[in-house]
Amino acid sequence: MYVASDPRSKLAKAASEEKPDAAPVAAAGYFMFDDSQPCDQNGDVRTWYAEAQNFVATYADQPAGSRIVRDRQEDEYVVILPERETRAVVSWNGSETPVDGYSVVVVPGGPSVISFEAGGPAICFFTRKAADIVARCEALLPAHEPDRNVPPLEPWPDPVGGFKVRAYSLDVPQEEGRFGRIFRSTNFMINFVYPRQGPRDRTQLSPHKHDDFQQCSLCLAGTYVHHLRWPWETDANLWRDDDHVTIGAPSIAIIPAGALHTSEAVGGGTNQLVDVFCPPRRDFSRQTGWVLNADDYPAPANET
Repeated sequence: MYVASDPRSKLAKAASEEKPDAAPVAAAGYFMFDDSQPCDQNGDVRTWYAEAQNFVATYADQPAGSRIVRDRQEDEYVVILPERETRAVVSWNGSETPVDGYSVVVVPGGPSVISFEAGGPAICFFTRKAADIVARCEALLPAHEPDRNVPPLEPWPDPVGGFKVRAYSLDVPQEEGRFGRIFRSTNFMINFVYPRQGPRDRTQLSPHKHDDFQQCSLCLAGTYVHHLRWPWETDANLWRDDDHVTIGAPSIAIIPAGALHTSEAVGGGTNQLVDVFCPPRRDFSRQTGWVLNADDYPAPANET
């Protein structure tokens, strides 16, 4: 349920998205990227991991002179560079592409190197085809509960003009009727929601659920309370208590398919969330003008 002023209140749910045979709703996952406890440290590069049903994420402090090297990358991955001061060069397929901070970068499959000329945080999202990253997650994190309401990932169509490094600036003015700043690739959708100043009005929350996909909420600034409620099944042994989890930046919450949820900004300053979906959301993609790089990454023919 959304308040009338929320652009998502106009979303219509297609009959094909119903899940009459839904499995019990899985647990949520919360990952705090605590400065004092990185999962991995290689020199000055500190890295944390998060895990979801169809993808894994890494959060790393990338100082100037550091690199992200992908020798065996089977498919596209997405990098968020949230700080304006960051500068990097992406080497792929014999070409070098400079990228600025405050951007979303899509890197094709195959060998690639991201070289940081000016450092900053880098958040990478990989599908489970990135076997080395998946293995590292499994070695370092508690086992995640499978979300059986999430279908296996099926990539969306190839980009127009073929695969290449693409960088999208987040300097996009807010527009009435459009929700956030949405970019998609063949396998991810990134919604860089506009920041909120101060706490959210508690009379204007937006509890809702997604029947067949997870939501990854990346907190880059401020503090949020993630409120989740699970449906009651006929088997009371499967019932779960509500979650009201307060978590700061930087962090990730993985919200399972089927759980009623809303995120409440409670920080006194800037509060910033980025929502990530794998694969791209069908309902967002149907909204004219919402996906800012739709000319590069088309939706499947039956989704337009």
